[in-house]
Amino acid sequence: MTVQFRNARVLRPDRTWATDCPVTFAGGSILSVGEAAPADKIIDLSGRILVPGLVDIHTHGRIGHDFTSATADEMRAMRDDYARHGVTSVFPTLASATPLEWETAIDRVKSVGFEGIHLEGRYLNPKKRGAHAPELLAPLDAADLTRYLDRVGDLPCHVTAALELDADGSFAAAALARGATLALGHTNATFAEAQTALARGATCFTHLCNAMPPLHHREGGAVCAALLSDAYAELIVDGMHIAPEMVELLYRAKGPDRFALITDSMEATGCPDGGHYSIAGEAVVVKNGRAETLDGALAGSTLNLWDGVRNLMKFANVPLADAATCATRNPARAVGIDRFAGVVEAGKRADFLITDESLALLAVWKNGVRV
Repeated sequence: MTVQFRNARVLRPDRTWATDCPVTFAGGSILSVGEAAPADKIIDLSGRILVPGLVDIHTHGRIGHDFTSATADEMRAMRDDYARHGVTSVFPTLASATPLEWETAIDRVKSVGFEGIHLEGRYLNPKKRGAHAPELLAPLDAADLTRYLDRVGDLPCHVTAALELDADGSFAAAALARGATLALGHTNATFAEAQTALARGATCFTHLCNAMPPLHHREGGAVCAALLSDAYAELIVDGMHIAPEMVELLYRAKGPDRFALITDSMEATGCPDGGHYSIAGEAVVVKNGRAETLDGALAGSTLNLWDGVRNLMKFANVPLADAATCATRNPARAVGIDRFAGVVEAGKRADFLITDESLALLAVWKNGVRV
């Protein structure tokens, strides 16, 4: 059946708006945008706002489950809950775990049918491990990484690593040879080491500012390298991981085309405060929405991505078109799934989020089906 939205205000890929814009789709794909083509079913949006479905490329879990340990049924429940909150493309993110746990999790992620997978563990700098248990870390070894990438197979894969520990560049080369995208994160890199990582193929910085040395006037480090580069910068905009005024500074420096909103959400997302949870082998307690290890380190977030969009608008005085692009087109491009996700355009997947001027989520469509 062919469906057409009419009287919609549609976010274009270039961060502008098309008003009174028809969008026609069928079979899970967008057929046309801006053309009043025939359709079997017409839905009048009465001037409401239509943006692409959100893309979360860095999230460890929600509703009491962690992707590293969740069963396939629990992963399906998470996938559905992401969609209910506007996220139609998910890269389940595996924190540090045992080799068997990673292998099992990779197999389950593939069986459920997510858009990709993010390996954010094992290959981290122990000095910037954050909430990852030290005994679960491993050296940056190309053969070790290849073991997991071979298991991932054709599924898009994003790899976070402390690339300053990749002495000869073989780890980065192994990632790129198998089609993975590469990010510098949980790093103690100097500016020069970060520049080397970029030269070797890194195109993203994992949760910029978090788990890396702070920007300093005598040593810019990875933060300065990120801001001076064309690489994408992930940011957790929950008001806890990065102060609002720093969000504004980073946004102004990085710009709306390379700023990628993420959640880094963990299993407590969507669960009550006061519960006891875990991530990457560490116990976590959640108070007032803040997830911390027992020694006080931030342990992911309990953020929903649409709230991150609204926070960015508030913290940095960013218009909706730009803020929504930071949670749709930009992350999709960062991990190489923009061929089907992240924009409202003919040929892309029919993933939509319907909102109004109050920015309340009114409806979500994924693969052409209303959630």
